[in-house]
Amino acid sequence: MDTFVDAVQPQSEGRPCDRPTRAEAEAAVRTLLRWTGDDVAREGLIDTPARVVRAYEEFFQGHEIDPVDLLQRTFEETDGYDEMVVLRDIGFESHCEHHMVPIVGKAHIAYLPNKRVVGISKLARVLDAYAKRLQIQEKLTAQIANAIQDVLAPKGVAVVIQAQHQCMTTRGVHKTGVSMVTSRMLGVFRNNPSTRREFLSMIGQGA
Repeated sequence: MDTFVDAVQPQSEGRPCDRPTRAEAEAAVRTLLRWTGDDVAREGLIDTPARVVRAYEEFFQGHEIDPVDLLQRTFEETDGYDEMVVLRDIGFESHCEHHMVPIVGKAHIAYLPNKRVVGISKLARVLDAYAKRLQIQEKLTAQIANAIQDVLAPKGVAVVIQAQHQCMTTRGVHKTGVSMVTSRMLGVFRNNPSTRREFLSMIGQGA
């Protein structure tokens, strides 16, 4: 995994152009630990700030990935294949931008090729590129679909995401077992009911 660097970085989508140093980030964690009333000098917490910063590097590495670049390499030798491509049950983890707690779920991604196809691993990587940022599920769903549509220019794109939000299950209303479902349908998936039904049937969402 590429690690974050402390130097000033070029500004990217939704990303400030100046970042705190690693030492400043660790100091911020110590402040939060003190705010909870705990002793940051005790054995169990001495290395916690460094561990948290390393964890954040992993949680939010999507800021370092350009989804457009992931989709640029396509293939045209498909022997005329013109049916939908579906990748279902792709597990992912994200974090709620309102409370910074986990969102855990699965995504289903489909597109109907227009001469060009992309390696299926790239679809999962696009999901991670957007998921590994502070997110809301609605925006995550739209970002994935829009990127695929813009870069591949297929006949249509469909994205369905099902996820549990710990901002709802571990705080606030404390409702466990609740899943949120969002979808984004573009092109033929929006305009052609039979295509949309076929996709939903393939991912087990019924007609």
